[in-house]
Amino acid sequence: MFGKKYFVYILASKKNGTLYVGVTNDLKRRVAEHRNGVIPGFAKRYKTFLLVHFEAFDEPRFAIAMEKQLKAGSRANKIRLVERDNPDWLDLFEKI
Repeated sequence: MFGKKYFVYILASKKNGTLYVGVTNDLKRRVAEHRNGVIPGFAKRYKTFLLVHFEAFDEPRFAIAMEKQLKAGSRANKIRLVERDNPDWLDLFEKI
């Protein structure tokens, strides 16, 4: 599909708090689902509702590969990634 985007995102409970990494083809809908408690599991349990990082990809396989890389990586690497582009850990939800 031409023009369709796929997103890898990081949600946080607060600055330097619990982190959640996910992948989706509709970032706004997916983050809203997390916030509204629609999706049971880790993000709901740990209240990781702040969108602190996201990246867009043209191909789903690249987004999935990045998600796997982030999930396999260290917490310190995830924090560095967030702070590189969002040093104040602002909620980026309104920017999407």
